[in-house]
Amino acid sequence: MRNLKNLLAGMLSILLLLPAAHAADLPADAAWYVHVDFNQMKGDGPGKGVYLWLQGEVFDEVEEDAGIDLNKELDRLTAYSVANLGPVVLLEGNFSQATKDKIMTIIAAEGDLSPLKASGKTYYHFAGVEDSSEYAYDSDRIEIDIESLEDEAWVSLALDRKILITGSEAQMQGLLANKGRIPGSNGHNGAMLVLTAEKTLLQAGMNTASIEDDGDSGWQSNILRNTEQVAFLVAAVADKLALEAKLITTEPDMAESLASVVRGLISLMAFNDEMDADAKAVLQTARVEAKGNSLSISMAIDSDLVVRTLSD
Repeated sequence: MRNLKNLLAGMLSILLLLPAAHAADLPADAAWYVHVDFNQMKGDGPGKGVYLWLQGEVFDEVEEDAGIDLNKELDRLTAYSVANLGPVVLLEGNFSQATKDKIMTIIAAEGDLSPLKASGKTYYHFAGVEDSSEYAYDSDRIEIDIESLEDEAWVSLALDRKILITGSEAQMQGLLANKGRIPGSNGHNGAMLVLTAEKTLLQAGMNTASIEDDGDSGWQSNILRNTEQVAFLVAAVADKLALEAKLITTEPDMAESLASVVRGLISLMAFNDEMDADAKAVLQTARVEAKGNSLSISMAIDSDLVVRTLSD
């Protein structure tokens, strides 16, 4: 089951480390985004098993180390990054006074307790994260991090049921003026691609055109080199987890070419004797469709299989 575990772990890692918003809730110049709806995930449905796995692997450790019960307090996480401004992280939930006190203690140790004001709301200047590398995701082709928080950040606990962290003071002031709502880009040319579903658990996307081409060869490099945007979605559909990816290509003909490449790769993997039966079964659900300059890839996975694979 190792091949399937690598596939699922890789996809979930990207989705959880890329922080998303709804289509009308992203700046047009966002470089990447991620949205995780923990409330939706832990409800009765196929996402609950994944949530319980996440609780055991992440939330319990946070509670043990910091005394913050994310299972009770965190409902949703939304984050994105804008070039030259840095990341924005918005945490939504029923945060206790004890959690807020812990955050203020961190600010007192590393930042400035002198309150700043914008639109009648208080925020604080945080000196920075001593080692931001622990928050970074890196691969041969993509690097996503919040290294700007190493220098400084701005934190606000003034909004109801929200904790807001920004990489620039201008972002903080703008979001506080808008009561924490992200200024929408719906209808803007070049706006980030966002996939939606009735019961969305995870969303993520990236402006791949901003990734520097290092001249590497290989199918991964060719796909990235010929796409402008990529969006991911994990949703609950009936009793299964539906995974969907959509790529916006540089030219319409390129979408069909990439569709052929993806279908070929799926066929090759399906005939790989070293691939386990569960992974082959997942690949058999894959659907690949090219339309105009967009390429869509979707598949359905049994939630119990996901949990067993990740726990293996």
